[in-house]
Amino acid sequence: MQTSREKTDEIRRLNDQLRCQGMGGRILVTQGVDALGPENAAQVLEAVAEFEAFGPDNDPYGEHDCASIEVNGKRIIWKIDYYDASLTYGSPDPADPSVTRRVMTVMLAEEY
Repeated sequence: MQTSREKTDEIRRLNDQLRCQGMGGRILVTQGVDALGPENAAQVLEAVAEFEAFGPDNDPYGEHDCASIEVNGKRIIWKIDYYDASLTYGSPDPADPSVTRRVMTVMLAEEY
């Protein structure tokens, strides 16, 4: 049985895997980010993947699940949510990939 700290560490690892490598979940880009064009959208995803400035203000639970960045003068927000296997309800255990489907949404701040 995992401790609370071990669960948080595993959630962070899984979130970073999705955010940095595009593995272990789905990545959704909103219409606003898509409208920036393919080159700019690719730069946004690259900036999200490279983001490392986590701290108490933007990562109070240590899960690396959300942040705000600026890319080419646009404020971008990205957020990882945890769903059950059917993508209907919240996950019963975000540290367990066998019962969790991760979805990262990347959006313009104005779309939030």
